[in-house]
Amino acid sequence: MSLRVAVTLPTVYPDDSFADATARAAAAGADGIEFFDWDAADLETLVQATAEHDVEIAGTLSAAPGASIEGPDGMTDPDCADDAVAAIEESLPVAADLGCETLIVTTGPEQAGLDRETQYESVVDVLSRAAPAAEDAGVTLVLEPLNTVVDHPGYFLTDSAEAFDIIRAVDSPRVKLLYDVYHQQITEGNLTDTLTEHVDLIGHIHVADVPGRHEPGTGEINYANVIRALADAGYDGYVGCECFPEGDPDAAVERVVDYVESAN
Repeated sequence: MSLRVAVTLPTVYPDDSFADATARAAAAGADGIEFFDWDAADLETLVQATAEHDVEIAGTLSAAPGASIEGPDGMTDPDCADDAVAAIEESLPVAADLGCETLIVTTGPEQAGLDRETQYESVVDVLSRAAPAAEDAGVTLVLEPLNTVVDHPGYFLTDSAEAFDIIRAVDSPRVKLLYDVYHQQITEGNLTDTLTEHVDLIGHIHVADVPGRHEPGTGEINYANVIRALADAGYDGYVGCECFPEGDPDAAVERVVDYVESAN
């Protein structure tokens, strides 16, 4: 299997309905689509649109509140761990029914008053408890580090090395990392070495350029090289366009499709 392209509909096509955005993504050459909160989406329309245009549902976000990005709860608070596990377990059968093999999970915020080790262990605990349900559902949980410099101040998990340690500690084939190239360029750089050295732990990729989180090719990241390195390392999952195009969104998707086709 080769690399495939997905499009995060709410960021690339914010002014279109999911049906229209799916049609545009497919026409631009995408293989799949992503969206955020499944519990607020018109899933019936989305399923119809993906079937009509022959694209997959490549990813969605786990239900709130247990895995919220910036809310008061999350995986990082041991007192909220049961709620975090329940939110993931609620989302897994929905993802499976949609034919979506990837469920995005986030740690939540850093907790004031708790040391980092306690929060780290709570994240490992939540994912370890949710992993059997993910394995049964055939859905991969992908844990996402985010940058705190520009977009998500206060978020717990930023460093890819710590994130990979969490994945290893959970030790499940259905718990991997979502490596967002945009976030990690801001946080730490060293993109291609990090990606290629840990490709076995990565379950999903997101792309946008720096600065601005616009489409690849508009900033400082050499995406042709990054995507080629991914392919050479044996990554065969989705490259998801989670960007805010400053130009034509169809052209933005087509550019990522060109990068992927060249790498394949």
